Amino acid sequence: MDVLANLATAFGLSASAGLNAYVPLFIVAVVARYTDWIKLGEPYNVLTNGWVIAALGVLLAIEFFADKIPLVDHMNDVVGTVVRPAAGAVLFAATTGAVRDMNPAVAVIAGLIVAGSVHATKAAVRPVVTASTMGLGNPVVSTIEDVTAATVSLGAIFLPLVFAVLVALAFVGVWWLVQRWRRRWSARSVYRTTLK
Repeated sequence: MDVLANLATAFGLSASAGLNAYVPLFIVAVVARYTDWIKLGEPYNVLTNGWVIAALGVLLAIEFFADKIPLVDHMNDVVGTVVRPAAGAVLFAATTGAVRDMNPAVAVIAGLIVAGSVHATKAAVRPVVTASTMGLGNPVVSTIEDVTAATVSLGAIFLPLVFAVLVALAFVGVWWLVQRWRRRWSARSVYRTTLK
């Protein structure tokens, strides 16, 4: 059961890093330093150093505000193309330390893929939000992303199995909605073809 919980934590933290690199890093650093919920092995325990936590707090504040300003938020996403997958890789590798049989390279690659996928989705959606709201929706979407990153991070740490079940249900729900949309779309296409 611990292996499953560690994997759920690793996937959750990596996914939230794709939204905001510093939210899960900061949360993991603080939780690992002040509680027994997370144990970070070498070399990841450097995250619990007071100076590292302070630096993560500053970087979190910078990203929080930079992501709310039109045009600056796009530059932040360009920087995030490197930073977010790297943070996801570190978080995945750091939190799967109890999974003895997992090769560290596999953990790093998994974290890169998870965080990179979430970041790519975010980067694809943000220009649509900018264009459709003339930039006014960006701060709102950014705040939702930050709250989601914090919620997912805390859920992945404190309730990893519940989190895993909720994520699985969300994927099933999205799959169901996509299938329903595809059936509707194909029915409309058939209807339009018969009208011609």
